[in-house]
Amino acid sequence: MIEARHLRVLRAVAGTGSFSAAARELGCTQPAVSQQMKALEQSAGTPLLIRTGREMRLTQAGEALVRHAAGILAGLTAAEEEVAAIAGLRAGRVRLVSFPSGSSTLVPTALAAMRAAHPGTRISLVEAEPPRSVEMLREGDCDLALAFRYGGGAAGAAAEWEDLVVTPLLTDRLVGLVPERHRLAGAERVGMAELAEEPWIAGCPRCRRHLVEVCEGAGFTPRIDFATDDYPAVVGLVGAGLGVAVLPELAVESVRAKGVSTLAVEPAVEREVVALTLPDLARVPAVAATLGELVRAAAR
Repeated sequence: MIEARHLRVLRAVAGTGSFSAAARELGCTQPAVSQQMKALEQSAGTPLLIRTGREMRLTQAGEALVRHAAGILAGLTAAEEEVAAIAGLRAGRVRLVSFPSGSSTLVPTALAAMRAAHPGTRISLVEAEPPRSVEMLREGDCDLALAFRYGGGAAGAAAEWEDLVVTPLLTDRLVGLVPERHRLAGAERVGMAELAEEPWIAGCPRCRRHLVEVCEGAGFTPRIDFATDDYPAVVGLVGAGLGVAVLPELAVESVRAKGVSTLAVEPAVEREVVALTLPDLARVPAVAATLGELVRAAAR
């Protein structure tokens, strides 16, 4: 019989490449990892690892087992959490991953409401942008992921997420940012084509790709002088007169927009903010309750 603890060890070994590194990740000893791997290979009835000097790689059987391990462990987590929550959410755990502007706007309200209503439920938060956050969900490293998709790519994103439970939260419109002394400062709205000759400050990789697509749709390729995942840095660079940018309203709401002027962008550019989870996890009461609080936070 293959045990869950052995699968967790196998995933750690596959991810780190050695018994010693896996032991450090799991907080145990290297001999303990070695013993559990031997037990797993005995259960499987075939070698799972090939050791060549200091290198270690998976056999075909090992690759197959690692591929199935995430789904198996997610199902076990769902079962454990549902059982723990039977007594009315007096226990349980939710691991949430969010992109930064969601972390500073939607998440605090939702988590405060969860703590007030269910103080026994433990919720952890880490930050990651999609698609990494979606990978973490599928790999069993979180229970809920806040993500976003842009309007133009909605069909592709829908196919990408077809194995997940998708809960729409809100539509986030992108706004333009220009220095407060810019020729367009104070205007209510601006066409993207009017910014064709400007230097640009771009955001996260997915936002950067979408910026290029929108600009090319307006007939030009943006000259990106600076790129950063840090929204306050984007605002600071614009405020210093080093370029222009477009940011989601959630991002602008989460930072102090000093020295910049915001204006509506035409044509309108929007992204859909969603919460994602796995079908098994969606039935876990603590996860479902957190999802409900995120929906209510987005409606405020």
